Amino acid sequence: MTVKRWPRVLAHVFLIALAVLWLVPLVGMVFTSFRPYAETSIDGFFSWPDSMSLDNFRNAWDRGEMGQHFIVTIALVVPAVALTLLFSSMVAFAVSRFSWRFNIALLMLFTAGNLLPPQAIIQPLFQIYLRIPLPEIPFISNSGELRGSLIGLILINTAFQSGFCTFVLANYMKTLPKELNEAAMVDGASVWRQYWQIVMPLTRPALAALATLEFAWIYNDYFWAVALIQQGDDLPITSSLRNLSGEFFTDENVVAAGSLIVVLPTLIIYLILRRQFIGGLSLGGTKG
Repeated sequence: MTVKRWPRVLAHVFLIALAVLWLVPLVGMVFTSFRPYAETSIDGFFSWPDSMSLDNFRNAWDRGEMGQHFIVTIALVVPAVALTLLFSSMVAFAVSRFSWRFNIALLMLFTAGNLLPPQAIIQPLFQIYLRIPLPEIPFISNSGELRGSLIGLILINTAFQSGFCTFVLANYMKTLPKELNEAAMVDGASVWRQYWQIVMPLTRPALAALATLEFAWIYNDYFWAVALIQQGDDLPITSSLRNLSGEFFTDENVVAAGSLIVVLPTLIIYLILRRQFIGGLSLGGTKG
């Protein structure tokens, strides 16, 4: 083996070891979710199952009230992702396609928001949410305030995710030829038409990659939901796993089954958008 091939071999060994390190607990969780607790307690977590069934999944679905929490999660994630990509693409279009005095400062302001930890603003944000009234409408607000409302969760997730998306989209849009905008202006296209009909279609790979990431991040968020939502029925799907833990005893097999149910939507979204996701990341890494 030549000396030049050693770095590639070492890289492959490292990647394989890292993949095994990630897959071992996942495989163990899959086996555990299909077997009864009594068998796991006797034979151990990583033993080969003697019997398998879907009882743990049925118990997790019923005890965790996952149907209700899935509906709440869909009502949260879909508008939050859509608003994040819409607002971020607008700001990115303004700072990347036009030269004006504050475009760099505006981009830095949005990027700096990513450096602010959520815990630093939870107290003032909580007080603001307490003072903003909302009508008591199902799936909007059951408390009559912005605190404890689905709108409040959508707003804060959109605000915190917009900085990263603006940064990525602005760098992506800078790689597009500005002659496209100049030709559109000569033809009489308005700024909105340049944004919506020219730039946005060319940005679809980056939007698909960001949509996949944002769906996973907002879907898996637990901090904002616990901090701003007071009623258990209004919490997103990640909170349903909390209902599977008892005060004195926890069935780890049911928890494993519930975890697989919760993670399934993010896996489906990735499989659907994987080609666009990989294409968006590769284009973002090669252009510029």
